[in-house]
Amino acid sequence: MGLTKTEIFTDEQNKVASAFKVLGHPARIAILQYIIDKKACICNDLVDELGLAQATISQHLKELKATGIIQGTIEGKSVCYCIDEAVWKSVQRNFNTFFNQEVKVNSCCP
Repeated sequence: MGLTKTEIFTDEQNKVASAFKVLGHPARIAILQYIIDKKACICNDLVDELGLAQATISQHLKELKATGIIQGTIEGKSVCYCIDEAVWKSVQRNFNTFFNQEVKVNSCCP
């Protein structure tokens, strides 16, 4: 499998693609919805809530944290996660910009 040549695309295209990629897994959507609903969470809560293995949850949290959508603070042996509001709003703006483009149907498409 070849590598994506991200340098040939604009920063905006790379940001939108990165956000789509990290949000492209239903477990990550469920994790974000849970965090938003609870205002914060502890990883073990997610294991009970989603029914996925601890290692699986941790991997998804790692991906979400790597993009900056969530942030975590260590409290003893637990990590408390929350949405990074600035990053969330940035992703939201990028998605809105992408989806608010005017689409003109070409006559070759029935």
